[in-house]
Amino acid sequence: MRADLPATTGPREVVERFNAAFGDHDVPAALSLTTEDCVFEDTAPPYGVRHVGREAVRRSWEALFDGAPAARFHAEELFVAGDRVVVRWLYSWGDGEDERIRGVDLFTVRDGLVSEKAAYVKG
Repeated sequence: MRADLPATTGPREVVERFNAAFGDHDVPAALSLTTEDCVFEDTAPPYGVRHVGREAVRRSWEALFDGAPAARFHAEELFVAGDRVVVRWLYSWGDGEDERIRGVDLFTVRDGLVSEKAAYVKG
């Protein structure tokens, strides 16, 4: 699925479209699927950094992708519970076993858009 397809209201479809854009490092497309007041909590140790609002989130994602242009996210599983979606993913920045990590994202979808994405990693 692509971010420029017609809008859907189901949380699963919204997050699948978001993940497709995010996985392509397409920050404008991913942001088009978020609320103006969106929140992104990244995985920076020890507790993550909270980015609030599209502009702050945009800067965070651009820095992430600029710092690792070949990196890829692969959604392994997706679970929906009402307006919440959990995605288990694999993030890789190379081909070796020591060049990947697993994590989960906890999404909240509001009015057909991602309003929150909180990321957690193993390790």
